Amino acid sequence: MKVLYVVNNCYVKGNGLSASAQRTIRYLREAGLEVKVLSGLDENNPEKPDFILPNWKVPIFDDLIHKQGYSFADIDREVIQQAIDWADIVHLEEPFLLQMEVARMTVKSGKRLTATYHLHPENLFSSIHMRKNPLLNGPTMGLWRDSVFNKCLMIQCPTENVRRRLVKWHFKPELRVITNGMLPHEGLGPDSPICASDSPDGTFRIVTTGRFSVEKDQITLLKAMKHSKYADRIRLVFAGRGPIGDSLKKKAASLVSKGILKYEPDFGFHSLDELEEIYRKSDLYIHCATVEVEGLSCMEAIELGLVPVIATGKLTATAQYALSEKSTYRARNAKELAKRIDYWLDHDALRRAEAKLYLGMGSEYDIHKSIDKLVRMYEDVMKMALER
Repeated sequence: MKVLYVVNNCYVKGNGLSASAQRTIRYLREAGLEVKVLSGLDENNPEKPDFILPNWKVPIFDDLIHKQGYSFADIDREVIQQAIDWADIVHLEEPFLLQMEVARMTVKSGKRLTATYHLHPENLFSSIHMRKNPLLNGPTMGLWRDSVFNKCLMIQCPTENVRRRLVKWHFKPELRVITNGMLPHEGLGPDSPICASDSPDGTFRIVTTGRFSVEKDQITLLKAMKHSKYADRIRLVFAGRGPIGDSLKKKAASLVSKGILKYEPDFGFHSLDELEEIYRKSDLYIHCATVEVEGLSCMEAIELGLVPVIATGKLTATAQYALSEKSTYRARNAKELAKRIDYWLDHDALRRAEAKLYLGMGSEYDIHKSIDKLVRMYEDVMKMALER
């Protein structure tokens, strides 16, 4: 099979969607599929798409988009048609203007179309503080459904949470729950060492990862420090980068100046190897996101034996990883988050026992299992009659 992946910028760095697409493409090729990429070009990455589109500067919002680690490709119908003509299946990774045009041209060309649902409208509008605006979210979801997803034969849903939402919105294609997948660590089990700071000075290390943006809600972790009895013994690590990084740092500095935090929080972007080292020296992992399709960054941490505390809400699926209610809190509720943090720091033996249960849990989300399911999905799509 020849599968064309359509991404606005597949090779931009610091973007979770692009990183997921790159990983999926690499392992689909290893599974024997011929996969090519239709995408814009990232000048900072030597890797290039097979079909190159010009980059598009979005008026007014271009700076904000780039701070989010994202960029858009412009439409070149000649290049798009060449890519479609090559493919047996066209797979869309986003629901934006590029994908709308590719979907239209794919159907017109009589080719099969599939997609992955990677993000909610609320992911976009959180950045401009309009996450709950029904005049934006509803019409956007309807536009995505009618202009992109309902032109597909099948849709990959990374979580059951996503599948249920698409059913509610009357998406017509077959919806298959297939995790985006990750590379789990081999050999993790009950006898493996768990993550713990074991600091001689009696401090605790708490880590959170993710893009510094409104919907990731790292601000709630800082607010929780006002309510934690351990605040003056906590070393916070914020692993990531993004548009609200400066405001998070100012809030953290304010907590230090007021004496609420004794230790200056650490902010920085880290490689996967560096993150693993941080996890292994930490006591808790906090995931605050209010809008999250899957949240595999959380799983990458906790499968090493790091107890999480994860936000719950209608638009976040990440709490599916929690093994007990003590590892969840209501999104944006700083007092409840502080209560959960204090519980686990109060009960060191229970925390260490709980950490053992998380060891190796990532095997359920093994990228190789996801690839097997994706290959079967493409095989089934190839058998389907094109009745539109």
